Amino acid sequence: MTTTELTLPREAGRRRGRGRMGAGKQLHAGPLTYVVLTVFALVSLAPLVWTAVAASRTDRRLAQTPPPLWFGGNLFKNLQAAWDQAGLGTAMLNSVIVAGTITVSTVLFSTLAGFAFAKLRFRFSGVLLLLTIGTMMIPPQLAVVPLYLWMSDLGWSNQLQTVILPSLVTAFGTFFMRQYLVQALPTELIEAARVDGASSLRIVWHVVFPAARPAMAVLGLLTFVFAWNDFLWPIIALTQQNPTVQVALNSLGTGYVPDQAVIMAGALLGTLPLLVAFLLFGKQIVGGIMQGAIKG
Repeated sequence: MTTTELTLPREAGRRRGRGRMGAGKQLHAGPLTYVVLTVFALVSLAPLVWTAVAASRTDRRLAQTPPPLWFGGNLFKNLQAAWDQAGLGTAMLNSVIVAGTITVSTVLFSTLAGFAFAKLRFRFSGVLLLLTIGTMMIPPQLAVVPLYLWMSDLGWSNQLQTVILPSLVTAFGTFFMRQYLVQALPTELIEAARVDGASSLRIVWHVVFPAARPAMAVLGLLTFVFAWNDFLWPIIALTQQNPTVQVALNSLGTGYVPDQAVIMAGALLGTLPLLVAFLLFGKQIVGGIMQGAIKG
């Protein structure tokens, strides 16, 4: 064996060693990255900060030029006024019920439907998937009149189930979960569970749900935010006697001269539950996303 032939395996070993060291080395962000992230963070927080600043001022001060750039002393007074005028106690409870029910049902049914489209073989599955995706192209405004007539025939006017029922499952959620499970859930894992004698329900509970947990967390957060902020259908289906938060906040803008400071205080109160939810569950959601990315 020549010297060259002895050297080649050693060089290959050194390269593999350097590759392992490079793969395990942690990447560090440069100063430019921190600058860009700081700018994006400030731009994202600016509307929320301005809402809080406006909510702490008086309506007369907000009408002056230049507008205030720092907090005033009327924040709690305006928050109390917005809470009382809009009846936000009942509205908050209704929004929690509506958004929570829609979120749980959408995540559950979308995961089941996405699993069926991703891993199960049945007749006309491709056609049904195309029809499901096609419904996303229909403007929701077109369904308002027939949906209202349907709910009226059921005798559900001004009731929360009128808002909940049309959103129990979404085409976006089904497509989102289908796309995730195609890559994240190996078919061999399902076949192995069937060989072991697992029923379909057990496969869904012990195989599908654990594999889909990162995507379920993301879909749950997006669904909750959308359901909480939904305004078009609730303002049509509900009244001020049984409102959600967005419907209740709409009453603050009535009157000959609406108080802008009180309106901003109401908007701040309507936003706080979303911030609390993200602060409580944001770490788990981001961790789930990273876990799914590593598994993928």
